[in-house]
Amino acid sequence: MANQTASRLLGPLRRVRVLAQYLSWCAALALLTYLGFVLQINLLTTSLLYLLIVVSVASRFGFWQASLASLLAVLLLDYFFEPPIFSFEVANPGIFVALITFEATALTISRLHGREMRKAGEAAFHRAGMEQLYELSRNSLLMDMRQAPGPQLVVLIHRIFNAQAVALFDMNLGRQDRAGEWGTDEENIAKECYLRGAAQDHPLTATAQRILFAGSEPVGAMVVRGKLSPLVIDALASLAAIAIDRHQWFEKEERAETASKSEQLRAAVMDALAHEFKTPLTAVQAASSGLLELGELTESQRDLVTLIDAETSRLNKLCTRLLLTAKLDAQQVGLHTDEVNVNGLLSEVIAGTPIETRNNRIRVAVDDPALNLRVDRGLLAMILGQYINNALKYSTPGTPITVAARKSHTEMLISVHNIGSTIRIEDRERIFDRFYRSPEMKDSVPGTGIGLSVVRKAAEAHRGHVWVISDDKEGTTFFLSLPTGMRRK
Repeated sequence: MANQTASRLLGPLRRVRVLAQYLSWCAALALLTYLGFVLQINLLTTSLLYLLIVVSVASRFGFWQASLASLLAVLLLDYFFEPPIFSFEVANPGIFVALITFEATALTISRLHGREMRKAGEAAFHRAGMEQLYELSRNSLLMDMRQAPGPQLVVLIHRIFNAQAVALFDMNLGRQDRAGEWGTDEENIAKECYLRGAAQDHPLTATAQRILFAGSEPVGAMVVRGKLSPLVIDALASLAAIAIDRHQWFEKEERAETASKSEQLRAAVMDALAHEFKTPLTAVQAASSGLLELGELTESQRDLVTLIDAETSRLNKLCTRLLLTAKLDAQQVGLHTDEVNVNGLLSEVIAGTPIETRNNRIRVAVDDPALNLRVDRGLLAMILGQYINNALKYSTPGTPITVAARKSHTEMLISVHNIGSTIRIEDRERIFDRFYRSPEMKDSVPGTGIGLSVVRKAAEAHRGHVWVISDDKEGTTFFLSLPTGMRRK
Protein backbone atom coordinates (compact mmCIF):
# COMPACT_ATOMS: atom_id res chain seq x y z
CA MET A 1 0.00 0.00 0.00
CA ALA A 2 2.82 2.39 0.86
CA ASN A 3 4.54 1.61 -2.47
CA GLN A 4 1.34 2.32 -4.43
CA THR A 5 0.87 5.65 -2.63
CA ALA A 6 4.46 6.62 -3.36
CA SER A 7 4.02 5.73 -7.05
CA ARG A 8 0.88 7.90 -7.31
CA LEU A 9 2.74 10.86 -5.77
CA LEU A 10 5.82 10.50 -7.97
CA GLY A 11 3.88 11.01 -11.25
CA PRO A 12 2.62 14.57 -10.53
CA LEU A 13 5.93 15.54 -8.94
CA ARG A 14 7.82 14.46 -12.03
CA ARG A 15 5.49 16.47 -14.30
CA VAL A 16 5.89 19.56 -12.11
CA ARG A 17 9.68 19.21 -12.24
CA VAL A 18 9.69 18.94 -16.06
CA LEU A 19 7.37 21.94 -16.37
CA ALA A 20 9.68 23.95 -14.12
CA GLN A 21 12.62 23.05 -16.36
CA TYR A 22 10.79 24.26 -19.48
CA LEU A 23 9.79 27.48 -17.78
CA SER A 24 13.34 28.15 -16.59
CA TRP A 25 15.00 28.10 -20.01
CA CYS A 26 12.00 29.86 -21.64
CA ALA A 27 12.38 32.62 -19.06
CA ALA A 28 16.13 32.81 -19.78
CA LEU A 29 15.48 33.18 -23.53
CA ALA A 30 12.78 35.77 -22.90
CA LEU A 31 15.03 37.83 -20.61
CA LEU A 32 17.92 37.70 -23.09
CA THR A 33 15.60 38.70 -25.94
CA TYR A 34 14.25 41.66 -23.98
CA LEU A 35 17.73 42.90 -22.99
CA GLY A 36 19.10 42.42 -26.50
CA PHE A 37 16.20 44.28 -28.08
CA VAL A 38 16.25 47.15 -25.59
CA LEU A 39 20.04 47.52 -25.63
CA GLN A 40 20.17 47.09 -29.42
CA ILE A 41 22.71 44.26 -29.24
CA ASN A 42 23.79 43.19 -32.69
CA LEU A 43 22.70 39.94 -34.33
CA LEU A 44 26.02 38.08 -33.93
CA THR A 45 26.32 38.79 -30.22
CA THR A 46 22.70 37.83 -29.61
CA SER A 47 23.20 34.56 -31.55
CA LEU A 48 26.18 33.66 -29.38
CA LEU A 49 24.23 34.39 -26.20
CA TYR A 50 21.36 32.21 -27.44
CA LEU A 51 23.91 29.47 -28.17
CA LEU A 52 25.12 29.63 -24.56
CA ILE A 53 21.57 29.06 -23.36
CA VAL A 54 21.15 26.10 -25.72
CA VAL A 55 24.43 24.61 -24.46
CA SER A 56 23.30 25.09 -20.86
CA VAL A 57 19.91 23.44 -21.53
CA ALA A 58 21.59 20.53 -23.37
CA SER A 59 24.04 19.91 -20.52
CA ARG A 60 21.38 20.09 -17.82
CA PHE A 61 18.16 18.73 -19.33
CA GLY A 62 19.11 16.69 -22.40
CA PHE A 63 18.68 16.77 -26.16
CA TRP A 64 14.92 17.17 -26.56
CA GLN A 65 14.64 20.22 -24.34
CA ALA A 66 17.77 21.69 -25.96
CA SER A 67 16.26 21.04 -29.38
CA LEU A 68 13.10 22.92 -28.43
CA ALA A 69 15.21 25.71 -26.91
CA SER A 70 17.28 26.02 -30.10
CA LEU A 71 14.10 26.19 -32.24
CA LEU A 72 12.61 28.87 -29.98
CA ALA A 73 15.90 30.80 -30.01
CA VAL A 74 15.97 30.83 -33.84
CA LEU A 75 12.37 32.02 -33.96
CA LEU A 76 13.15 34.84 -31.49
CA LEU A 77 16.28 35.71 -33.39
CA ASP A 78 14.34 35.95 -36.68
CA TYR A 79 11.41 37.86 -35.20
CA PHE A 80 13.26 40.47 -33.11
CA PHE A 81 16.75 40.80 -34.61
CA GLU A 82 16.69 39.72 -38.28
CA PRO A 83 15.25 42.33 -40.72
CA PRO A 84 12.40 42.70 -41.33
CA ILE A 85 11.85 42.66 -37.55
CA PHE A 86 8.53 41.67 -35.97
CA SER A 87 8.11 39.27 -38.84
CA PHE A 88 8.92 35.60 -39.39
CA GLU A 89 9.76 36.31 -43.02
CA VAL A 90 13.16 34.84 -43.81
CA ALA A 91 15.14 37.33 -45.84
CA ASN A 92 18.57 35.92 -44.91
CA PRO A 93 19.22 32.16 -45.35
CA GLY A 94 21.80 32.43 -42.53
CA ILE A 95 18.99 31.95 -40.04
CA PHE A 96 18.84 28.31 -41.14
CA VAL A 97 22.56 28.02 -40.54
CA ALA A 98 21.96 29.29 -37.00
CA LEU A 99 19.20 26.68 -36.53
CA ILE A 100 21.46 23.86 -37.75
CA THR A 101 24.28 25.13 -35.54
CA PHE A 102 22.05 25.25 -32.49
CA GLU A 103 20.69 21.77 -33.17
CA ALA A 104 24.13 20.28 -33.76
CA THR A 105 25.39 21.91 -30.58
CA ALA A 106 22.40 20.63 -28.64
CA LEU A 107 22.92 17.10 -29.97
CA THR A 108 26.68 17.06 -29.28
CA ILE A 109 26.47 18.55 -25.81
CA SER A 110 23.57 16.32 -24.77
CA ARG A 111 25.40 13.22 -25.98
CA LEU A 112 28.59 14.17 -24.16
CA HIS A 113 26.62 15.07 -21.07
CA GLY A 114 24.67 11.82 -21.23
CA ARG A 115 27.85 9.79 -21.55
CA GLU A 116 29.46 11.57 -18.62
CA MET A 117 26.32 11.10 -16.55
CA ARG A 118 26.32 7.38 -17.33
CA LYS A 119 29.98 7.12 -16.35
CA ALA A 120 29.31 9.04 -13.18
CA GLY A 121 26.36 6.77 -12.42
CA GLU A 122 28.43 3.67 -13.05
CA ALA A 123 31.22 5.03 -10.88
CA ALA A 124 28.76 5.79 -8.10
CA PHE A 125 27.27 2.29 -8.51
CA HIS A 126 30.68 0.64 -8.28
CA ARG A 127 31.69 2.87 -5.38
CA ALA A 128 28.55 1.87 -3.51
CA GLY A 129 29.33 -1.77 -4.30
CA MET A 130 32.86 -1.40 -2.95
CA GLU A 131 31.54 0.22 0.23
CA GLN A 132 29.09 -2.64 0.66
CA LEU A 133 31.86 -5.19 0.04
CA TYR A 134 34.00 -3.49 2.66
CA GLU A 135 31.14 -3.66 5.16
CA LEU A 136 30.58 -7.34 4.34
CA SER A 137 34.29 -8.20 4.68
CA ARG A 138 34.43 -6.38 8.04
CA ASN A 139 31.33 -8.19 9.29
CA SER A 140 32.57 -11.55 8.00
CA LEU A 141 35.69 -11.18 10.17
CA LEU A 142 33.42 -10.77 13.18
CA MET A 143 31.38 -13.91 12.44
CA ASP A 144 31.21 -16.64 15.08
CA MET A 145 33.41 -19.40 13.65
CA ARG A 146 31.96 -21.89 16.13
CA GLN A 147 28.73 -21.70 14.14
CA ALA A 148 28.14 -22.65 10.51
CA PRO A 149 29.09 -19.73 8.22
CA GLY A 150 26.20 -20.22 5.79
CA PRO A 151 23.31 -18.79 7.86
CA GLN A 152 25.42 -15.80 8.89
CA LEU A 153 26.63 -15.04 5.35
CA VAL A 154 23.24 -15.15 3.61
CA VAL A 155 21.75 -12.77 6.18
CA LEU A 156 24.67 -10.34 5.82
CA ILE A 157 24.55 -10.34 2.00
CA HIS A 158 20.77 -9.98 1.95
CA ARG A 159 20.86 -7.03 4.36
CA ILE A 160 23.96 -5.15 3.14
CA PHE A 161 23.34 -5.46 -0.62
CA ASN A 162 19.54 -5.25 -0.52
CA ALA A 163 19.41 -8.44 -2.57
CA GLN A 164 16.06 -10.01 -3.33
CA ALA A 165 17.26 -13.46 -2.34
CA VAL A 166 20.51 -15.25 -1.42
CA ALA A 167 21.31 -18.97 -1.24
CA LEU A 168 24.60 -20.59 -0.22
CA PHE A 169 25.66 -24.25 -0.26
CA ASP A 170 28.55 -25.34 1.99
CA MET A 171 30.07 -28.56 0.71
CA ASN A 172 32.13 -29.19 3.87
CA LEU A 173 29.03 -29.16 6.09
CA GLY A 174 26.68 -30.49 3.41
CA ARG A 175 24.08 -27.81 4.09
CA GLN A 176 22.28 -25.08 2.15
CA ASP A 177 21.13 -21.80 3.67
CA ARG A 178 18.77 -19.24 2.12
CA ALA A 179 17.51 -15.72 2.77
CA GLY A 180 14.89 -13.69 0.91
CA GLU A 181 12.09 -14.83 -1.37
CA TRP A 182 12.71 -18.04 -3.32
CA GLY A 183 10.21 -20.04 -5.33
CA THR A 184 9.08 -23.54 -4.36
CA ASP A 185 11.04 -24.98 -7.29
CA GLU A 186 14.22 -23.25 -6.11
CA GLU A 187 14.59 -25.05 -2.79
CA ASN A 188 18.01 -26.56 -3.68
CA ILE A 189 19.17 -23.98 -6.20
CA ALA A 190 22.65 -23.46 -4.68
CA LYS A 191 23.27 -27.18 -4.23
CA GLU A 192 22.23 -27.85 -7.82
CA CYS A 193 24.63 -25.13 -8.98
CA TYR A 194 27.47 -26.84 -7.07
CA LEU A 195 26.63 -30.27 -8.48
CA ARG A 196 26.43 -28.81 -11.98
CA GLY A 197 29.87 -27.24 -11.44
CA ALA A 198 29.25 -24.22 -13.67
CA ALA A 199 28.54 -20.54 -13.00
CA GLN A 200 25.55 -18.99 -14.77
CA ASP A 201 23.88 -15.57 -15.07
CA HIS A 202 20.18 -15.08 -15.86
CA PRO A 203 19.61 -11.39 -16.82
CA LEU A 204 15.84 -11.76 -17.07
CA THR A 205 15.53 -12.81 -13.42
CA ALA A 206 18.63 -10.86 -12.27
CA THR A 207 20.02 -14.11 -10.84
CA ALA A 208 23.75 -14.88 -10.68
CA GLN A 209 25.21 -18.28 -9.79
CA ARG A 210 28.83 -18.80 -8.74
CA ILE A 211 30.98 -21.75 -7.68
CA LEU A 212 33.02 -21.03 -4.52
CA PHE A 213 36.69 -22.00 -4.65
CA ALA A 214 39.25 -22.23 -1.84
CA GLY A 215 42.45 -22.33 -3.87
CA SER A 216 41.68 -24.73 -6.70
CA GLU A 217 39.17 -26.84 -4.77
CA PRO A 218 35.41 -26.12 -4.92
CA VAL A 219 33.94 -25.67 -1.44
CA GLY A 220 30.38 -24.66 -2.29
CA ALA A 221 28.13 -22.49 -4.44
CA MET A 222 26.30 -19.17 -4.10
CA VAL A 223 23.21 -17.83 -5.88
CA VAL A 224 22.24 -14.14 -5.60
CA ARG A 225 19.14 -12.47 -7.04
CA GLY A 226 19.23 -8.69 -7.28
CA LYS A 227 20.66 -5.73 -9.17
CA LEU A 228 24.36 -6.32 -8.56
CA SER A 229 27.23 -5.93 -10.99
CA PRO A 230 29.18 -9.04 -12.08
CA LEU A 231 32.30 -7.66 -10.38
CA VAL A 232 30.47 -7.38 -7.07
CA ILE A 233 29.02 -10.89 -7.50
CA ASP A 234 32.52 -12.31 -8.09
CA ALA A 235 33.84 -10.47 -5.04
CA LEU A 236 30.94 -11.81 -2.96
CA ALA A 237 31.79 -15.34 -4.09
CA SER A 238 35.43 -14.85 -3.07
CA LEU A 239 34.46 -13.52 0.37
CA ALA A 240 32.02 -16.39 0.90
CA ALA A 241 34.69 -18.94 -0.07
CA ILE A 242 37.16 -17.33 2.34
CA ALA A 243 34.62 -17.48 5.18
CA ILE A 244 33.90 -21.17 4.50
CA ASP A 245 37.62 -21.94 4.36
CA ARG A 246 38.23 -20.01 7.62
CA HIS A 247 35.49 -22.01 9.34
CA GLN A 248 37.03 -25.28 8.14
CA TRP A 249 40.49 -24.32 9.45
CA PHE A 250 38.98 -23.12 12.72
CA GLU A 251 37.34 -26.52 13.18
CA LYS A 252 40.64 -28.26 12.46
CA GLU A 253 42.43 -26.07 14.99
CA GLU A 254 39.77 -26.78 17.60
CA ARG A 255 40.05 -30.53 16.98
CA ALA A 256 43.83 -30.34 17.19
CA GLU A 257 43.65 -28.33 20.42
CA THR A 258 41.16 -30.80 21.90
CA ALA A 259 43.36 -33.72 20.87
CA SER A 260 46.39 -32.01 22.36
CA LYS A 261 44.62 -31.42 25.68
CA SER A 262 43.38 -35.01 25.66
CA GLU A 263 46.89 -36.26 24.99
CA GLN A 264 48.29 -34.08 27.78
CA LEU A 265 45.68 -35.44 30.19
CA ARG A 266 46.40 -39.01 29.17
CA ALA A 267 50.14 -38.47 29.54
CA ALA A 268 49.63 -36.94 32.99
CA VAL A 269 47.47 -39.89 34.09
CA MET A 270 49.98 -42.43 32.76
CA ASP A 271 52.82 -40.56 34.43
CA ALA A 272 50.99 -40.61 37.76
CA LEU A 273 50.13 -44.31 37.43
CA ALA A 274 53.70 -45.17 36.52
CA HIS A 275 54.96 -43.37 39.61
CA GLU A 276 52.39 -45.16 41.77
CA PHE A 277 53.29 -48.57 40.31
CA LYS A 278 57.04 -48.10 40.71
CA THR A 279 57.16 -48.52 44.49
CA PRO A 280 55.09 -51.75 44.84
CA LEU A 281 56.77 -53.27 41.80
CA THR A 282 60.18 -52.62 43.29
CA ALA A 283 59.05 -54.27 46.53
CA VAL A 284 57.63 -57.30 44.72
CA GLN A 285 60.78 -57.71 42.64
CA ALA A 286 62.98 -57.44 45.73
CA ALA A 287 60.86 -60.07 47.49
CA SER A 288 60.93 -62.48 44.54
CA SER A 289 64.67 -62.04 44.09
CA GLY A 290 65.13 -62.65 47.84
CA LEU A 291 63.14 -65.87 47.67
CA LEU A 292 65.30 -67.09 44.79
CA GLU A 293 68.45 -66.24 46.75
CA LEU A 294 67.25 -68.02 49.89
CA GLY A 295 66.71 -71.26 48.04
CA GLU A 296 64.97 -74.19 49.75
CA LEU A 297 62.20 -73.99 47.17
CA THR A 298 60.67 -76.88 45.40
CA GLU A 299 60.99 -76.97 41.63
CA SER A 300 57.42 -75.78 41.07
CA GLN A 301 57.84 -73.00 43.64
CA ARG A 302 61.08 -71.87 41.98
CA ASP A 303 59.34 -71.78 38.60
CA LEU A 304 56.52 -69.64 39.99
CA VAL A 305 58.89 -67.24 41.77
CA THR A 306 61.04 -66.98 38.64
CA LEU A 307 57.93 -66.13 36.62
CA ILE A 308 56.94 -63.48 39.18
CA ASP A 309 60.44 -62.01 39.08
CA ALA A 310 60.53 -61.90 35.27
CA GLU A 311 57.07 -60.33 34.89
CA THR A 312 57.77 -57.83 37.65
CA SER A 313 60.95 -56.83 35.85
CA ARG A 314 58.98 -56.41 32.65
CA LEU A 315 56.35 -54.23 34.38
CA ASN A 316 59.12 -52.18 35.98
CA LYS A 317 60.67 -51.52 32.56
CA LEU A 318 57.24 -50.56 31.20
CA CYS A 319 56.75 -48.01 34.01
CA THR A 320 60.22 -46.62 33.39
CA ARG A 321 59.36 -46.25 29.71
CA LEU A 322 56.10 -44.47 30.53
CA LEU A 323 57.93 -42.04 32.80
CA LEU A 324 60.54 -41.42 30.12
CA THR A 325 57.78 -40.79 27.55
CA ALA A 326 56.13 -38.21 29.79
CA LYS A 327 59.44 -36.44 30.34
CA LEU A 328 60.24 -36.46 26.62
CA ASP A 329 56.79 -35.03 25.85
CA ALA A 330 57.32 -32.26 28.37
CA GLN A 331 60.89 -31.74 27.10
CA GLN A 332 62.16 -32.28 30.64
CA VAL A 333 64.87 -34.76 29.66
CA GLY A 334 68.29 -33.18 29.76
CA LEU A 335 70.62 -34.94 27.33
CA HIS A 336 73.81 -36.19 28.95
CA THR A 337 75.93 -36.52 25.84
CA ASP A 338 79.19 -38.44 25.71
CA GLU A 339 81.45 -39.89 23.06
CA VAL A 340 79.85 -43.28 22.45
CA ASN A 341 81.42 -45.98 20.31
CA VAL A 342 78.60 -47.28 18.14
CA ASN A 343 80.01 -50.76 17.69
CA GLY A 344 80.61 -51.15 21.42
CA LEU A 345 77.11 -49.94 22.34
CA LEU A 346 75.58 -52.37 19.84
CA SER A 347 77.49 -55.21 21.44
CA GLU A 348 76.18 -54.23 24.89
CA VAL A 349 72.57 -54.04 23.69
CA ILE A 350 72.80 -57.37 21.85
CA ALA A 351 74.33 -58.96 24.96
CA GLY A 352 71.04 -58.28 26.75
CA THR A 353 69.08 -60.53 24.37
CA PRO A 354 68.59 -64.28 24.92
CA ILE A 355 71.82 -66.16 24.22
CA GLU A 356 70.30 -68.48 21.62
CA THR A 357 69.04 -65.50 19.63
CA ARG A 358 72.22 -63.54 20.08
CA ASN A 359 74.46 -66.22 18.63
CA ASN A 360 72.31 -67.55 15.82
CA ARG A 361 70.29 -64.68 14.37
CA ILE A 362 71.68 -61.20 15.05
CA ARG A 363 74.32 -59.92 12.64
CA VAL A 364 76.16 -56.62 13.01
CA ALA A 365 77.50 -54.62 10.06
CA VAL A 366 79.32 -51.42 11.06
CA ASP A 367 81.33 -49.59 8.40
CA ASP A 368 84.01 -48.44 10.83
CA PRO A 369 84.29 -50.07 14.28
CA ALA A 370 86.14 -46.95 15.52
CA LEU A 371 83.25 -44.56 14.78
CA ASN A 372 82.13 -42.48 17.76
CA LEU A 373 78.92 -40.55 18.16
CA ARG A 374 78.19 -37.81 20.69
CA VAL A 375 74.78 -38.80 22.09
CA ASP A 376 72.98 -39.62 25.30
CA ARG A 377 74.18 -43.19 25.82
CA GLY A 378 71.10 -44.34 27.72
CA LEU A 379 68.62 -43.01 25.16
CA LEU A 380 70.52 -44.46 22.20
CA ALA A 381 70.76 -47.83 23.95
CA MET A 382 67.00 -47.71 24.55
CA ILE A 383 66.33 -46.96 20.83
CA LEU A 384 68.56 -49.81 19.66
CA GLY A 385 67.10 -52.21 22.21
CA GLN A 386 63.55 -51.37 21.11
CA TYR A 387 64.40 -51.84 17.44
CA ILE A 388 66.08 -55.20 18.07
CA ASN A 389 63.29 -56.47 20.37
CA ASN A 390 60.69 -55.48 17.75
CA ALA A 391 62.66 -57.35 15.08
CA LEU A 392 62.77 -60.45 17.28
CA LYS A 393 59.03 -60.31 18.00
CA TYR A 394 57.77 -59.72 14.48
CA SER A 395 60.29 -61.68 12.37
CA THR A 396 59.92 -65.20 11.07
CA PRO A 397 61.60 -67.62 13.51
CA GLY A 398 65.11 -68.61 12.44
CA THR A 399 65.57 -65.73 9.96
CA PRO A 400 68.54 -63.38 10.41
CA ILE A 401 68.30 -59.91 11.93
CA THR A 402 70.83 -57.41 10.58
CA VAL A 403 71.91 -54.35 12.54
CA ALA A 404 73.91 -51.88 10.41
CA ALA A 405 75.53 -48.51 11.01
CA ARG A 406 77.15 -46.27 8.45
CA LYS A 407 78.25 -42.68 8.18
CA SER A 408 77.45 -40.17 5.45
CA HIS A 409 78.41 -36.53 5.06
CA THR A 410 75.41 -35.26 6.99
CA GLU A 411 74.21 -38.06 9.27
CA MET A 412 74.83 -41.30 11.07
CA LEU A 413 72.38 -43.93 9.84
CA ILE A 414 71.56 -46.98 11.95
CA SER A 415 69.17 -49.65 10.66
CA VAL A 416 67.65 -52.88 11.96
CA HIS A 417 66.37 -55.29 9.29
CA ASN A 418 64.28 -58.42 9.67
CA ILE A 419 62.20 -60.73 7.48
CA GLY A 420 58.67 -61.46 8.59
CA SER A 421 55.34 -59.70 8.87
CA THR A 422 55.12 -56.48 6.86
CA ILE A 423 53.75 -53.09 7.91
CA ARG A 424 50.98 -51.52 5.85
CA ILE A 425 51.71 -48.19 4.18
CA GLU A 426 48.98 -46.43 6.16
CA ASP A 427 50.52 -47.68 9.44
CA ARG A 428 54.16 -46.73 8.81
CA GLU A 429 53.78 -43.29 10.37
CA ARG A 430 51.15 -44.17 12.94
CA ILE A 431 53.14 -46.99 14.62
CA PHE A 432 55.35 -44.23 16.08
CA ASP A 433 52.29 -42.72 17.81
CA ARG A 434 51.78 -43.57 21.44
CA PHE A 435 49.54 -46.59 22.14
CA TYR A 436 48.94 -47.26 18.43
CA ARG A 437 49.32 -50.82 17.20
CA SER A 438 48.64 -52.19 13.75
CA PRO A 439 45.21 -53.90 13.64
CA GLU A 440 46.79 -56.95 11.97
CA MET A 441 49.35 -57.50 14.74
CA LYS A 442 47.80 -56.31 18.00
CA ASP A 443 45.96 -59.59 18.62
CA SER A 444 48.75 -61.95 17.54
CA VAL A 445 51.82 -60.33 19.13
CA PRO A 446 51.79 -58.89 22.69
CA GLY A 447 52.75 -55.27 23.16
CA THR A 448 51.70 -51.89 24.56
CA GLY A 449 52.26 -49.50 21.65
CA ILE A 450 54.58 -47.36 23.78
CA GLY A 451 58.06 -48.43 22.68
CA LEU A 452 58.21 -46.86 19.24
CA SER A 453 56.66 -43.61 20.47
CA VAL A 454 59.52 -43.31 23.00
CA VAL A 455 61.98 -44.08 20.20
CA ARG A 456 60.69 -41.20 18.11
CA LYS A 457 60.72 -38.77 21.05
CA ALA A 458 64.28 -39.81 21.94
CA ALA A 459 65.42 -39.35 18.33
CA GLU A 460 63.78 -35.91 18.16
CA ALA A 461 65.55 -34.95 21.41
CA HIS A 462 68.81 -35.61 19.48
CA ARG A 463 67.43 -33.65 16.46
CA GLY A 464 67.23 -36.88 14.52
CA HIS A 465 64.35 -38.79 13.01
CA VAL A 466 63.06 -42.35 12.58
CA TRP A 467 61.16 -44.18 9.86
CA VAL A 468 60.42 -47.64 8.51
CA ILE A 469 60.19 -49.33 5.12
CA SER A 470 58.50 -52.67 4.64
CA ASP A 471 57.49 -55.01 1.82
CA ASP A 472 56.99 -58.72 1.23
CA LYS A 473 60.19 -59.25 -0.77
CA GLU A 474 62.76 -57.15 1.10
CA GLY A 475 61.33 -57.45 4.62
CA THR A 476 61.09 -54.67 7.21
CA THR A 477 63.81 -52.15 8.10
CA PHE A 478 63.65 -49.57 10.88
CA PHE A 479 65.98 -46.57 10.52
CA LEU A 480 67.47 -44.06 12.93
CA SER A 481 69.15 -40.96 11.52
CA LEU A 482 71.23 -38.73 13.80
CA PRO A 483 73.04 -35.54 12.74
CA THR A 484 76.78 -35.59 12.25
CA GLY A 485 78.14 -35.12 15.70
CA MET A 486 80.55 -37.96 15.11
CA ARG A 487 84.29 -38.10 14.86
CA ARG A 488 87.05 -40.70 15.11
CA LYS A 489 88.95 -41.32 18.29
